[in-house]
Amino acid sequence: MEDMEKIVIIGSGPAGLTAAIYAARSNLNPLVIAGRTPGGQLTLTTDVDDFPGFPEGIQGPELMALFRKQAEKFGTRFIDEDVTAVDLKGAPFKITTETQEVSAKAVIVATGASAQWLGLPSEQRLIGKGVSACATCDGPFFRDKKIIIVGGGDVAMREAQHLSKYASEVTVVNRRDEFRAKPALVDLVKTKTKVKFLMNSVVEEVLGEDKVTGVKIKNTQTGEISEMEIDGVFVAIGHRPNTEFLGSHLHLDEKGYLVVKDETQTSVPGVFVAGDVADFRYRQAITAAAAGCKAALDAEEYLEKLQD
Repeated sequence: MEDMEKIVIIGSGPAGLTAAIYAARSNLNPLVIAGRTPGGQLTLTTDVDDFPGFPEGIQGPELMALFRKQAEKFGTRFIDEDVTAVDLKGAPFKITTETQEVSAKAVIVATGASAQWLGLPSEQRLIGKGVSACATCDGPFFRDKKIIIVGGGDVAMREAQHLSKYASEVTVVNRRDEFRAKPALVDLVKTKTKVKFLMNSVVEEVLGEDKVTGVKIKNTQTGEISEMEIDGVFVAIGHRPNTEFLGSHLHLDEKGYLVVKDETQTSVPGVFVAGDVADFRYRQAITAAAAGCKAALDAEEYLEKLQD
């Protein structure tokens, strides 16, 4: 087993790169399989004001570039390809990318979760320019602004509750005539005087050139199209954990998130997890980075026991 990798980290967001920094400084010579679009969800974010150490804020892509530079400084190696297959039944673990196969004594899965979008070209064009999928991240930028939240589940209700602290007016746009969210959550949001509800409605187009200026709304019952002037669109229809490539090798919950025990352990000894691929609650860069630290430390301990 001496010629195989000590540790392979799959994913290059805050969780994966923090794990790489800790693993590299522990002389584990980590290999990161970064993916074709490295950097995680922060690469879709413009202003980041809540990551410690940057009192003036920082651009999301710039922050991730600094993460990677620090990991490289300590000797982390990178393969900028997607994983196409894995064999995680037991060590040695095998990870296949687009052009090569690597074997490892330990693996950290840190592939994150992707926000589910409406699929509108105008929406994609304005992500980070008034379109967001994270109220906690971007809410403060919409202080005294008019915004809409698209969705009718628990996530949408929590986003509405949070955003009502900042925005002057919050409109929840729901495609049905009732919410999927828990009744208690809906009742709580209804007590917020800033929050309004637009039922049986869908967003047809996000308006604006360099920033969001409004939306076109379609009534699902009458087909009528109307325009609404707003400053921001928060899409709250859920996240999809990036676990498809794992197949049935690791235990997933009903939503596809990795099941974790003892902070970082997956269902297979030697395979660890960090970040949003297992965290459906917090989904913050700082919590992902902390999880990456934990995973690297646990992987180091696992490898030491393996050697002994």
